[in-house]
Amino acid sequence: MNFIKTPLQGVYIIEPKVFTDPRGYFFESYKESEFEKAGIKTKFVQDNQSCSSYGVIRGLHCQTGEHCQAKLVRVLQGRVLDVAVDIRRDSPTFGKHICVELSDDNFKQLYIPHGFLHGFSVLSQTAVFAYKVDNFYNKESEWGMRYDAPEFNIDWQVPQDKILTSEKDRIEHSLSDVPDFFVEE
Repeated sequence: MNFIKTPLQGVYIIEPKVFTDPRGYFFESYKESEFEKAGIKTKFVQDNQSCSSYGVIRGLHCQTGEHCQAKLVRVLQGRVLDVAVDIRRDSPTFGKHICVELSDDNFKQLYIPHGFLHGFSVLSQTAVFAYKVDNFYNKESEWGMRYDAPEFNIDWQVPQDKILTSEKDRIEHSLSDVPDFFVEE
């Protein structure tokens, strides 16, 4: 596996070694010892999966306090633009974001530690999105910001008239609302 550091401390793009032959392909999507060698000692406790259609934007969300979640995200089918936003108040990249295209063609994954908002937009007709988390979901600990928050100016690569979101994707928080609520890793 190739672990690529991003400008956001703790966020990695992970490129697995893909072995192909006439039968298809094989790769290891997660191997604890490889992650530990890269300095990622996260113990995942749950796998999640969603299926969404073109134009869906899920995010920007996170969990707070003792329920913070680190995530390892990837696409099983289709193509998404995955986004991580640093909301760690003491971070030199507070308020900055990274966008990475994840697809069933490029096999890339994104590791997102505690202290980040996360979201993605679907760029293909449909996308099956899978992710590991290191903590269980807790509704009372959910926090988020609008996917189109002006502080971030994220280009989700979906025309405005094609965007489909849920009510929780339109939360009216801003960066000035970010409390100090993250568990340090």
